[in-house]
Amino acid sequence: MTGRRPGRRSPLRAVVTDIDGTLTDPTRRLNTPAVELLRQVQDRGVAVVLATGNVLPVALAIHRSIGLTGPIVAENGGLIYRKFEGRDVVERLARRSVAMSAFRKLRADGIPVRQLFTDRWRETEVAIEQPAPLRAIRAALAGTGVVAEPTGYAIHLMERGAGKRTALARALGRLDLTLADCFVAGDGDNDVAMLRAAGFGASFPNGSARARAAADYVSRRPYADGFVEALMVSGLVPRSGR
Repeated sequence: MTGRRPGRRSPLRAVVTDIDGTLTDPTRRLNTPAVELLRQVQDRGVAVVLATGNVLPVALAIHRSIGLTGPIVAENGGLIYRKFEGRDVVERLARRSVAMSAFRKLRADGIPVRQLFTDRWRETEVAIEQPAPLRAIRAALAGTGVVAEPTGYAIHLMERGAGKRTALARALGRLDLTLADCFVAGDGDNDVAMLRAAGFGASFPNGSARARAAADYVSRRPYADGFVEALMVSGLVPRSGR
């Protein structure tokens, strides 16, 4: 367990969680105990928010299959999905055209990059297959207004100023919440900002070095087993809840 903050400022009122590497096993299969705990938490009136680098169609399918009702932050913070008065509402917080221009520049510079298969559904960013030369990508994009963030599964190109923390501030504000009210779980560099702002930030042995350093608690068990462990440690569910 890390010791970045000595105590919690207020009771936790919401759960914010990444998906891949957080609610899944190493092969990206959803973990049944983790899913069941999310349902239990929501049934007790705690908001549950998915915050993922996945495209919205993937995130929405998982959201509905679990039975969640809270908002979704998808595309690494590029867009927000929510229900409003029975309607599906999507807000886009970044321009895909800006990310695509950066991607074309990388290709023109001779940097070997290839878009993910799921980019055909991506609306606000470009995701690059791993492995890819992150240092060269960042050097080529310096001064372009586009950032490159690794997630462990891809490198995301996005207009500067967007990201999970920015999108979550907007999505949580509509629920009269801030990240300081939330248990937040994530495993990638793209989760660092939201982990630092969390009321209780959790990461895992499989998480990146930066994610682990940003968390209040690093679980003993990896992947979704660690999520279950951390959620119990946070006090949002009883330790016998698994």
